[in-house]
Amino acid sequence: MTAKQLESLFDALRRFPDVEAENLQAYDATDRLLLQMASDHILPETDAVVIGDRYGALTLGALLGTGVGHVRVNQDLYTGRLALQRNAEAAGLQGRFSSHELGAELLEGANLVLMQLPKSLAELEENADAVARYAAPDAVLLAGGRVKHMSLGMNKVLDRYFSSVQPQLARQKSRVLVASNPKPVSSEPPYPVVEQLQELGITVCAHGAAFSGARLDIGTRYLLSFLDRMPEARRVVDLGCGTGILATMFARHQPGASLVASDQSAAAVASAIATAAANGLESRMSVIHDDALSTFEAGSADLVLLNPPFHLGASVHAGAALKMFEAAARVLAPGGELWTVYNSHLQYRPTLERLIGPTVEEGRNPKFTVTRSRRG
Repeated sequence: MTAKQLESLFDALRRFPDVEAENLQAYDATDRLLLQMASDHILPETDAVVIGDRYGALTLGALLGTGVGHVRVNQDLYTGRLALQRNAEAAGLQGRFSSHELGAELLEGANLVLMQLPKSLAELEENADAVARYAAPDAVLLAGGRVKHMSLGMNKVLDRYFSSVQPQLARQKSRVLVASNPKPVSSEPPYPVVEQLQELGITVCAHGAAFSGARLDIGTRYLLSFLDRMPEARRVVDLGCGTGILATMFARHQPGASLVASDQSAAAVASAIATAAANGLESRMSVIHDDALSTFEAGSADLVLLNPPFHLGASVHAGAALKMFEAAARVLAPGGELWTVYNSHLQYRPTLERLIGPTVEEGRNPKFTVTRSRRG
């Protein structure tokens, strides 16, 4: 593939169904650099795997540009999986890749792995362990990221799992770490971690990519302080559930409620499933991998609990929260309520009034605001 052909592929990529905006692209310079470096490692017998592809740039670029016939791919986000499918269809590449969860099915026999470096060291460690554990003994991992988001901690994590870690020269503000010669790993994978959260009296399980790990993030802590004010509800949704702490605590507070926790992160879903089981709530709490409640019926919830993100990847953007507010508006039954916690400076109340209905401020501290919105 020529540079012009690669740019043509990239320009055609869409983020949809993820948030789309002029300042949000479906690829970055790291995708380009990883594909350039991959061409130096491709042989006719190369078994290639992609981890962390956002919208298909790596997977489709590898299929078109390196001569690889088939790629196994792992993506954490539900939106990324749908975007890859749509972009593959547009490029005529459907059927040339297969999607897998992180594990042996994804990595067994692989000798070249392309990875977009994740934001958290915990997610990087879980990925690195999986490559060292399941890939071929001669596997080479090309892990790339934007220089401004990289740290020496990433090198240290890779050093624990590979005998050789070689940082490459930066190009277009991106850099690739080349890791090879996987080291022997422990008998059990390091994730999910399981922690006793003494503050709440529950057990929390967390995979590497789950937001805040097994800790209690401060926004959720503040929203939990309003449990006693929340109405009795039979059908409750924890939207953007993370590790499932909010759903777990609500289930304990209201024994008659049925909980559905949902997140677009596969790691969060796996974490929440494990958290529910660890606290004996698997019969009352189901967990669904979904994007903004897209598979939920309209009017199917009496109460929605939400601690929305204010980032899309590395970009500060309100689009994710707005999409979740719209989802809550559709899924709430008339008279149902959305309880939301958010950074006070974001001033979401007028938007909640417009999308959901009458909204009141239930509380505010120096950092967060909690609001209650009633569906009209």
